[in-house]
Amino acid sequence: MNLEKILAISGKPGLYVLQVQTRTGFVAESLVDGKKITVNLKSNVSLLSEISIYTYEGEKPLSEIMQKIADKENKQPAISHKEDNATLTAYFKEILPDYDEERVYPSDIKKVLNWYNMLQAKGLVVDTVPAVAVEEEAAVVADAAPAKKEKVEKE
Repeated sequence: MNLEKILAISGKPGLYVLQVQTRTGFVAESLVDGKKITVNLKSNVSLLSEISIYTYEGEKPLSEIMQKIADKENKQPAISHKEDNATLTAYFKEILPDYDEERVYPSDIKKVLNWYNMLQAKGLVVDTVPAVAVEEEAAVVADAAPAKKEKVEKE
């Protein structure tokens, strides 16, 4: 799942897609209603690709968590972010059993599930091909290409 241009803007509901950068900020399009807004550089903006969830071993990128939810739900919607906290934490424990319960709050889980459901509704929940697989495929294609014939010089 590619979260490179997906933004969460503090004080604005929903998620946004980065459209273009300007001298004083950037233009973003809402995933909810498709309206474009200008955002100045003073706004608190988070790229979803830069967000991580605390685990006992370290941090896991949000894209990895979203992919686990997509795999569990067969790319269908997850449970609603409006469920009670006990249901949300139990669900999140299934997705990420080693998440740090002291540093990941129910409000964080609600955001993750809300964001996942927004992305799923817009058809943005897709499998990403790991970079290693792409490199291996490129190597196979390169090996399959006919080799250049070298000229043999006669003595």
